[in-house]
Amino acid sequence: MAESTDFESLVARHYGPLYQFAFGLTRDEADACDLVQQTFYIWANKGHQLRDISKVKTWLFTTLHREFLGARRKQKRFPHVELESAMAELPTVSPATVNCLDAAQVLDALAQLDDIYQAPVALFYLQDCSYNEIAEILAVPLGTVKSRLTRGLGRLHQLLADVQPQSPKL
Repeated sequence: MAESTDFESLVARHYGPLYQFAFGLTRDEADACDLVQQTFYIWANKGHQLRDISKVKTWLFTTLHREFLGARRKQKRFPHVELESAMAELPTVSPATVNCLDAAQVLDALAQLDDIYQAPVALFYLQDCSYNEIAEILAVPLGTVKSRLTRGLGRLHQLLADVQPQSPKL
C-alpha cells in the first residue's frame, strides 16, 4: 500500500497509534497530546527529507520517542519544584538590592569570582549545562562541580549583597 504524505491523511492515519504510544510513555493525557503534536510539527518541517515514504510510520514513532527522551532529560536537569518547598534553599536578598540590580551588575559580580567558581556558575546558569556536562567540560569530578557551584553562588550572593543602591541621576 502506498503511503500518502498529505498532512491531513497522515495525521488521520497515525494520530491514534502515536497517542497510545505517547500515553504509554508519559501516563499523562496532556503530555501525550503535546508529544503527538510536537511529532507532527516536526513532520511538517522535516518530513520532506524522508526518502522512503513507506517508512513514515517508523519515522513518526522514532521522532516521538526521541522527543519524549529529550523532554525527560530536560525535566531531570531542570526539575519542577514548588516554591514553598524550596524556600529554605533560596538566598535572602533585600528588596533594595533586588530593585537596583540589573544584568550588567550580575555579570560584573560573576567576573569577580575566582576562576574555579566562575566557570561552573556560568556554565550552569548561562549555558544551561547539567552537572555532568560541567564535570566533563571542566574535567573534574561531579562532587567538585557541586561544591564549586555552591561556593561560587555563595560568593556571588555576597558580592551582590554588597552592591549599594544608586540614587537616580537627575
